[in-house]
Amino acid sequence: MKRVDDFRLHFGKQELVPIVIGGMGVDISTADLALEAARLGGIGHISDAMVKTVADRRFNTKFVKDKLKLYKYNVANTDKSVVQFDLGQLAEATKLHVGRTMEAKRGSGLIFVNCMEKLTMNAPKETLRVRLSAALDAGIDGITLAAGLHLGSFALMEDHPRFRDVKLGIIVSSLRALQLFLRKSARTNRLPDYVVVEGPLAGGHLGFGMDWAKFDLATIVGEISTWLAAEKLDIPLIPAGGIFTGSDAVAFLENGAAAVQVATRFTVAKECGLPADVQQHYFKASEEEIVVNQISPTGYPMRMLTGSPAIGSGIRPNCEAYGYLLDSNGSCSYIDAYNRQVALHPGVKKISVMEKTCMCTHMRNFDLWTCGHYTYRLKDTSRKGEDGNYEILTAEHIFQDYQYSVDNKIALPV
Repeated sequence: MKRVDDFRLHFGKQELVPIVIGGMGVDISTADLALEAARLGGIGHISDAMVKTVADRRFNTKFVKDKLKLYKYNVANTDKSVVQFDLGQLAEATKLHVGRTMEAKRGSGLIFVNCMEKLTMNAPKETLRVRLSAALDAGIDGITLAAGLHLGSFALMEDHPRFRDVKLGIIVSSLRALQLFLRKSARTNRLPDYVVVEGPLAGGHLGFGMDWAKFDLATIVGEISTWLAAEKLDIPLIPAGGIFTGSDAVAFLENGAAAVQVATRFTVAKECGLPADVQQHYFKASEEEIVVNQISPTGYPMRMLTGSPAIGSGIRPNCEAYGYLLDSNGSCSYIDAYNRQVALHPGVKKISVMEKTCMCTHMRNFDLWTCGHYTYRLKDTSRKGEDGNYEILTAEHIFQDYQYSVDNKIALPV
């Protein structure tokens, strides 16, 4: 019986263990987690979600404080169109986060950055261009284009000297999405180096509607693989979403996948950015506590734990400090939902907003517990102590369990 370690992901002459740790935003997929993946010969992702907040945590910068100070006069204003990111500071924060991570890299693996198109930041094209260019400047090994179709993202990078050398990939959830991307980016004369095919059981934002349960990852991967072969396009496919064991991974690798992307099991790793008390909620979650809802201001359905403190929270929008989901008009659907509730409950100090959630503040505070479908199985990967809590695992233990396990077995901590 084969193991994941019997396969290799090939980028030219480079060979890697075919395990990719997916990008989990706002310092959940930390630099430490990505560095472990690279040290072990695979690929790790850091995320550029709320990169100024992450930089402030890692390097004691004051990007968020300075932005709030600049726009504090606007806090009570429902119009957020004046709130703009300083693009120089955005580049500096990205270079710090990416550059310091790359300086610390050891081992034969790679580190990629997960770049979300839906972080519109009140100037979608300009801020995306800066984030991509700064990551390239800082020496990132690869960029995974996530949370959106990124139809113009290759064009935003094509003048950069590293554009044809760095690994570039995109996350899609359908053949049509990939076809649209390839058509729109064709004039750059550059194919993606890999395509992550994310299925309906993935964590966080989904590339499906609320009918997500009708879809199947293996079927989508098969459709894309067949089309690529017919078009004579040799682009490595990396399935993601619901790959919980090494045997799950092998099933895709034996059918031609170049690698697999996994994330859920690493949410309970010591190197993950989730606080230890939150990790226990992940361990203890039941299947019924994992839901897909539509409270994300991005417009995408999102999978999370029902116990997330962010659900129903009616905090005042803090766009002057954060504002990552403001569109080009300075709007966000959470602001609209919040203002509606304020108008309906005049004089009430603490309101509840069930329709949408303030992702910026809640993700920053680790109060929005996004998760994969199989999070309820995490309890089977660890040991429960006398205090009722589960043992937090190391990233190395989880990675190597994927790499070497057979027969759908999961190695418990020694």
